Amino acid sequence: MAMATQAQTDITAPSINAGEAEFFGRLAADWWNPNGSSAMLHRITLLRSALVRDTAAAHFGRGIGSRRPLVGLRALDIGCGAGLMTEPLARMGAVATGIDAAPENIAAASAHAAAGGLSIDYRAVSVEALAATGGVYDIITCFEVVEHVADRDSFFASLAMLLAPGGVAILSTPNRTAASWAVLIAGAEIITRTIPRGAHDWQRFMTPPELSEALVNAGLSVTATRGLGWSPARGFVVGDDVAINYFLVASRAG
Repeated sequence: MAMATQAQTDITAPSINAGEAEFFGRLAADWWNPNGSSAMLHRITLLRSALVRDTAAAHFGRGIGSRRPLVGLRALDIGCGAGLMTEPLARMGAVATGIDAAPENIAAASAHAAAGGLSIDYRAVSVEALAATGGVYDIITCFEVVEHVADRDSFFASLAMLLAPGGVAILSTPNRTAASWAVLIAGAEIITRTIPRGAHDWQRFMTPPELSEALVNAGLSVTATRGLGWSPARGFVVGDDVAINYFLVASRAG
């Protein structure tokens, strides 16, 4: 059964943008609808899951042939929304925790996990508050979150504290390029409406060097960067093109 804390998120935490949390909290009821406001996220969940599986398996010396390659590892999904990435972490065998700034999202995530018989620790808590508990995680995922953070120094410092020695963090975020504005803002938000209007502020996007610098300053080592792009023949693909969106992998020395 899914677990969820009853405490509300401390919106005074430096990294929390209260307006952003409220915006995404209003989408909670529709999050698991593959044709709804989170349709784009549903389309890339399999890619994300495979990348996390392969990255973690290589990092920890696990075989990817197993259905549960993350057994025994503690995983944290930061900015989990309603659990689209947290559930795959649990299904791959990890002891999974998901945190989000919107209590509405945590309620939706907990209900969906419970319906699927998954044991996931969901918490409506800030990254700073979770780091203050002293808990650490072997795997941290943080997908499409950093562009919504208010105080990035506080956020990345807390993320680094939460990563166990020898652990691996996998982040994704849009790049700040003309291509990302054309695809994500003009295309996805305005024209096709596959992303809710107002979900992104292009000025808040981080380039790969900016994100790498932030993580290094927090005490982590950046080990890989991969792009998330679009192929007319194959749909969404992971490759070398980071112009629109990208994944960045970082680790903490053991």
